[in-house]
Amino acid sequence: MSTRITVSALVNKPVAHVWGTWTEPAHITQWNAASDDWHCPKATNDLRTGGKFSSTMAARDGSFSFDFAGVYDDVQLNKRIAYTMADGRICEIHFNEREGGTLVTEAFDAETENPVEMQRGGWQAILDRFKAYTEAQA
Repeated sequence: MSTRITVSALVNKPVAHVWGTWTEPAHITQWNAASDDWHCPKATNDLRTGGKFSSTMAARDGSFSFDFAGVYDDVQLNKRIAYTMADGRICEIHFNEREGGTLVTEAFDAETENPVEMQRGGWQAILDRFKAYTEAQA
């Protein structure tokens, strides 16, 4: 049984805006990195149950890159996304309307190569960048 990690952020935008920023490739490439020395030069997203997604994560200095990919198990507009990663791990994202914004909560199976706290920190950093990017959008 794998460890489940949960990260969350309250984004001060309506749920439809948050959903669009989370799911549209043009936006994904703007926020999907854990730190300024990384970026996401390419993203594809077939947002439907059975659809596939992929994001290229790359060091800005060109020294390393990898694709983060999976298949959607469940998509409920403005509410929930569940997917299976290419390595078989599961992730669920919930979008819950709150007064003044949207609570985004991600729960995912940890991988075994890196410490749990490192994984939690990386995913939280990406979510924090998503929050900052989304809140800066008109």
